[in-house]
Amino acid sequence: MSFATNRFAMKWIFSAALTAALLGGCSAITTRPGTATSAASHNPAVAQAGTLARNGVALTGAARSENDRQIERLLAQLDNATLTREAGAMAAGDPLYNYIGQALLRRGLPLPRPFDRSAWKFDAANRPPADSDGYRPPVKLAVLLPLSGTLAVAAAPVRDGFLAGYYGEQRRRPDVSFYDTAGTAGGTLAAYDKAAIEGNDFVVGPLGRDEVGALFGKGALPVPVLALNRDDAAPPSGNASFSLSPEDEGIAAAEYLLGLNARRVLAIAGDDDSQRRAVASLRERLADRGASVTDVVGEGTADLAPFAQKDGGVDAVFLAVRGGVARTLMPKLALAGLAGKPRVATAQLLSGTGKPEEDRVLDGIAFPSEVWTTRGVRGLPSAASAGTQLSTAKGAAARLFAFGYDAWLLTAYLQHLATSTNGQVAGATGTLRIDGFGYVQRTPAWSTFSAGVAVPLPDAARR
Repeated sequence: MSFATNRFAMKWIFSAALTAALLGGCSAITTRPGTATSAASHNPAVAQAGTLARNGVALTGAARSENDRQIERLLAQLDNATLTREAGAMAAGDPLYNYIGQALLRRGLPLPRPFDRSAWKFDAANRPPADSDGYRPPVKLAVLLPLSGTLAVAAAPVRDGFLAGYYGEQRRRPDVSFYDTAGTAGGTLAAYDKAAIEGNDFVVGPLGRDEVGALFGKGALPVPVLALNRDDAAPPSGNASFSLSPEDEGIAAAEYLLGLNARRVLAIAGDDDSQRRAVASLRERLADRGASVTDVVGEGTADLAPFAQKDGGVDAVFLAVRGGVARTLMPKLALAGLAGKPRVATAQLLSGTGKPEEDRVLDGIAFPSEVWTTRGVRGLPSAASAGTQLSTAKGAAARLFAFGYDAWLLTAYLQHLATSTNGQVAGATGTLRIDGFGYVQRTPAWSTFSAGVAVPLPDAARR
């Protein structure tokens, strides 16, 4: 074991002790480096999507991704009632069902029946039966995280959030081993192979996007995985992927705005990668649903009036900026006549806030947030309390702490989520469900500022 890993082990033992003191409990933990088809739909968009889905089974790579996008665009044309009706009429085994079911979940609508999970393994290592609430964790669990390297700082709150959930559970818990991926593709593949050889029946991780791509690129995996990021390709059958991606925030914001009947949206964004990705996702989803982003302007734009005065006007404003920048934009929105329009932001809005006297100008802006930081979660101490005990649970790290906690919940309730018609779990980052492709769909909480303080929105269930 290297010096870096030894140093991490000491920090981890201290962190685990604090978490145990907060939540109680103990357990053994170690640290080591041909398809059926439906009758043809009378709806032309559904019929075309069905043909694409059947043909797409044989596609891979970029061709598969583009085929998937075409299907999503076609299904986005359907209203909620039509989408629900078409899903209910679909035959078991129809490859379009995964797509139409995913669309239902993204809109917060119920499924008519479970997704097909024939490739999933839930009985490995002779796991005991599930409890009445669906709790059925693995027997021996491997967690693959970059304990060293450039991603180690991001991994620490994920690790501690995972342990908080683990120690907070009083029922049977798996033995857990941590494996260092060092944040590289090679380290990830070596860690996974070691975890498989050592008899783990489930794997959580890796964390980095490139690491996930390398692992899922192996194809069939002998030990199923809950990856903590998302690659361009869907997880191999029988595996799952959970992420806090900017794309998901863009989709959530689009659905929220559509719920307000906002059809023309002005987007204001910074130039970092996550902000650009959120705007691109918002633009795609609005376009799919017959709405549009009228313009994308930089956060430093001096005069917003020309964009507000275009033919057709602006119904709402989307802000992919940090809190400090958002404060400087509010007077500009007022001068452009946009102060009274709905304003929706990404979760980055919280970055750089915390002084109510300065943040009052942000009052009324809606943004997706973690349930834990806004309302609290049963089984976890409050975010404020945890932050006084662990540096990995406060400030910007709190979001990753909540993400790690939810990774534990997904591990413990995976079978329930995967096989129930509308299985879901109330997590620290939002309501969690799994679609037919293995992607975890997260419905976030919604918050706003009131008197300069972030508070839950009364209609937080709105997407």
